[in-house]
Amino acid sequence: MATTYTITDLAKEFDLTTRAMRFYEDMGLLKPEREGQGGRNRVYSARDRTRLKLTLRAKRLGLSLTEAKEIIDSYDSPRDTAPQLRKFLDILTDHRQKLEAQMVDLQANLEELRVREKETRMLLSKAEKSN
Repeated sequence: MATTYTITDLAKEFDLTTRAMRFYEDMGLLKPEREGQGGRNRVYSARDRTRLKLTLRAKRLGLSLTEAKEIIDSYDSPRDTAPQLRKFLDILTDHRQKLEAQMVDLQANLEELRVREKETRMLLSKAEKSN
C-alpha cells in the first residue's frame, strides 16, 4: 500500500498552514485525491509530498510559484532529461540575472545612503558646534 498523507500531516512536516497547502493546490502544484463525504478529505500521495518539497525549494531560491510549477511539471513529461534540464537552466539563469540587476540597484541605493549619512553627520557636527 502506498504512503499517503493528510493536509495536516504535510502542513506540520513542512511548517505550513493548511491554507497555504490549499493555495498550492489551487495553483496546480498539488493534486490530492479526494475521499469521504462529498470529497471533503484531501489525501496526498508521496508524489504530492515531493512536489511540495520542490515547490518550497524553488521558493527559497526566490522563484515564483508559476516558475516552480513549470519546472516541476516538466518532470512529469517523458524521461528525456535534456529538455527538463534546459528549462530549469533557463529559469535559473533568468532569475539570477534579475537578482544581479536588483543587486546593482541596491548597491547604488546603499552608496547614496552612505553619502547622505556623511553629509548629515557633517551638518549635525557643525550645528552642534555653533550652539
